[in-house]
Amino acid sequence: MTATLMDRLAAPLPPALVSWRVGSTNAAKTKGMALAYIDARDVMNRLDEVVGPEGWQSRYPHAGAKTVCEIDIWCEGRGWVTKADGAGDTDVEKEKGSLSDAFKRAAVRWGIGRYLYDLPSPWVEIEPMGRSYKITDAEKKRLARVVAGEKVSTEELHEPAQNDGPAAVDLAIRVLRDTKSGPEFKAVWEANFEGWKAVMDAGDYARVQAVKAEMVKKFTPAKEAA
Repeated sequence: MTATLMDRLAAPLPPALVSWRVGSTNAAKTKGMALAYIDARDVMNRLDEVVGPEGWQSRYPHAGAKTVCEIDIWCEGRGWVTKADGAGDTDVEKEKGSLSDAFKRAAVRWGIGRYLYDLPSPWVEIEPMGRSYKITDAEKKRLARVVAGEKVSTEELHEPAQNDGPAAVDLAIRVLRDTKSGPEFKAVWEANFEGWKAVMDAGDYARVQAVKAEMVKKFTPAKEAA
C-alpha cells in the first residue's frame, strides 16, 4: 500500500456532495449544531474511482448489537488489506441506517471523508421536520461557505448562552449527554465551554466539568483508557 493510494482516497470530495444534519439543539429547539456527512454512494464512487470496482469489497459481520463493516482493498504486493468499524441502529430505517453508517465509518479508516471531522460545526437556525428537525435553506448557504473552506467568524460558530444559573447548567449537561460520538462531543464542548463558564458560578461549572470527564471516558476505547 502506497502513500499515493491513501492520499487519493482521503482527498476532499466535491463540496456539492457534502450534506449536513442536525446534532445537538438548544432548549428552545430553534438552533442546532450542524454536522457534515457524505452519502454511502459517494463513498462507493470514490472507491471505484481510486482502486476500481474489482479492487475493493465489503462484508458485514456482527459484533453483539453492533453492525460491523469490513472494507477490503487490494494492495499490490500485499494482497487484500482490511479496515473495519461498526455502528448501532439509527433512528430512521434502523437496519439500513446501521449498514450505511458502518460502511461509512469503515471508509473513514481508509481516509475517505476523514477531513469532515475537521470542519467547524456551526450553530444554525432549524425548523421542525416530522419528528426531527432540519436546517433552514438560508443556513444551508452559510454552510456551503464552510465546506468551501471560507473562514467563519467565532460568533457564527457559537450558540450564545440564553440563560444563567441552574437553567444554564442543566442545559449544558443535557447537550453534552445528547452527543452520540467522540467527534460530536468534542465539537459541542469546544463551541460552548467559554460561554458556559462565563454564565455559571464555580459550583455549576464544576458539575459541567464532571460530565465532561464522564463523556470523555464513555467515548474513549477501553484499550486507550487502560
